[in-house]
Amino acid sequence: MFSAGVAGNVQGWFRTGGEPAAVPFPDLTSREREVLDLGACGLTNAEIAARLVVSDKTVRNHVSNVFAKLHVTTRSGAVARARDAGLGGG
Repeated sequence: MFSAGVAGNVQGWFRTGGEPAAVPFPDLTSREREVLDLGACGLTNAEIAARLVVSDKTVRNHVSNVFAKLHVTTRSGAVARARDAGLGGG
């Protein structure tokens, strides 16, 4: 059994014939991408903070950075962009 992230990577590997899949939103840091993915899964900032063992303030900072880098002003806008890119699968 694999996590959703690992399963998505495996599926991407098969889709591209073994070529590495492009990383969605390359301007985001890996932590920002992780926060975006968890938000797209429906987790609240507090739940994301608990999962990543960081403070709520740290998550809020990451979310603000994600909004700026994705040029969105709402969480729903960021989630829509994330899901279009294949994030938020679980």
